[in-house]
Amino acid sequence: MKPKGWIQSANLAIEGIIYSVKTQRHMRWHLFAAVVALVLSLVLNVSRIEFILLSIAIVIVLVAELVNTAIEVTVDMISEEYHPLAKIAKDVGAGVVLLASVGALTLAYLILYPALRTALARGLWTVKKAPGDVVAFVALAVVVIAVISIKAAVGRGEPLRGGMPSGHAAISFSLWVAAIHMSGSLPVAALTFVLALVVSWSRWSSGIHRPREVAAGALLGAGVTLLFFRIFS
Repeated sequence: MKPKGWIQSANLAIEGIIYSVKTQRHMRWHLFAAVVALVLSLVLNVSRIEFILLSIAIVIVLVAELVNTAIEVTVDMISEEYHPLAKIAKDVGAGVVLLASVGALTLAYLILYPALRTALARGLWTVKKAPGDVVAFVALAVVVIAVISIKAAVGRGEPLRGGMPSGHAAISFSLWVAAIHMSGSLPVAALTFVLALVVSWSRWSSGIHRPREVAAGALLGAGVTLLFFRIFS
């Protein structure tokens, strides 16, 4: 059935990601590795272009794992019996993930190892603080990964409608904390806080989320982002 509108399309797409996280052990490891790589990039204060390359490599690996999951599910839907062509399809899909993972690991080694060696030689405490926008991006990425992982574990509601925690509240309060630290402006802080409250209230008042789901999302987004800015900025 064709989705009606972009919101439903996005909801179905996120459902696919959550399904992959819930059913594919390798996807969970990829997400864990992504968080580790992003945090290390902050600790070691890699250059902006190196950070962009790492981010692209992470996305490629996650996309490859999603494609592999789609291939496996499609093959199993067509026939659960063993067939040489089905094996080839699954092997090729796994090969795509393997190549993407090897490429990402190679890139991570070339970027992070020299930076780590330099940091250890100087002492990790002398590493410069990361730019605010990079800290905000990593914090938001970690918040999104945490929301997807929790929703996959809880398994209640739809990605954009219900479930623990509220992703809208988590993202809006993450952006609020980032705006405070990046702007240093009271009007900007007040405006983004009001917007975060409006977004969170709309999820509650419309019956999409329960109060505790909204509160959990807000605390998750604000807490993770505040922690990252306290440590890395």
